[in-house]
Amino acid sequence: MAIKNFIPTVWSENLYQELDKKYIAVANCNREYEGEIRERGNTVRICGINDVIVSEYTKNANMSAPAALSDTVRDLVIDQAKYFNFQIDDIDRAQSSPKLMEAAMKNAANALANDADSYVFNLYSQAGKTLTSEAVTAENIVDLLIDARTTLFEGNVSDPGDIVIEVSPEIAGLILKAKVHLSTDNTDSLEAGCIGSIGGCKIFVSNNIVKVEGESGYTHKCFARTKRAIAFAEQLSEIDAYRPELRFADAVKGLHLYGAKVVYPNEMVLLNLKPANA
Repeated sequence: MAIKNFIPTVWSENLYQELDKKYIAVANCNREYEGEIRERGNTVRICGINDVIVSEYTKNANMSAPAALSDTVRDLVIDQAKYFNFQIDDIDRAQSSPKLMEAAMKNAANALANDADSYVFNLYSQAGKTLTSEAVTAENIVDLLIDARTTLFEGNVSDPGDIVIEVSPEIAGLILKAKVHLSTDNTDSLEAGCIGSIGGCKIFVSNNIVKVEGESGYTHKCFARTKRAIAFAEQLSEIDAYRPELRFADAVKGLHLYGAKVVYPNEMVLLNLKPANA
């Protein structure tokens, strides 16, 4: 890629597409609030309304006056700013595949996605509900996931298809060892990190799940949540190509701004899971 052929909007769109392919935690967030984000510290306003009251209808009787719906506003602060900056020497570029820059951009997207996913998973302490097991095995892991599903249903979540369960690779291994049939509509079309579903809830595996070390091993901070429990907003505010002054090389730098907020904590269950052999 020569600098003269670099079109920022095209490369920005390509990077967005690559990010979407890599996301796991972010992909399971509500991303409707992205708006205009120009710098770190910007605020995204998240608006909602209170519950609608349902009343008994009586024939030939007047209804009560319409209830006024009060709106709620929450602020999502864009408090994360991450950048990448890499160069490809002209000689390397001449001697290698012409797609070297494209491959480098994919690697940049992978690194940015890992950072953002890790940020979302570190919001585990804001979950409205917690289930804990100090001895997770292949024999009891499915029961624990069903318990998390039940906990969300008891909190008025009604659609299992809106529930995602996110686990670490080690916990995923126990699920697979349980030899339970993980339902899937089409294996070829599973999202990144998804290994199937249990009870209608999709299960995702991520190496960015937080693990906290204790005296007897690691506790895996896994999630069971609805897709609206956490809001996420991002912006690739700068994608620039340039020629470093002291090098014969093409370079690209980019700035990724984002933030996340637990908006519906009661629709998020923290699964404190410690494998029995840890």
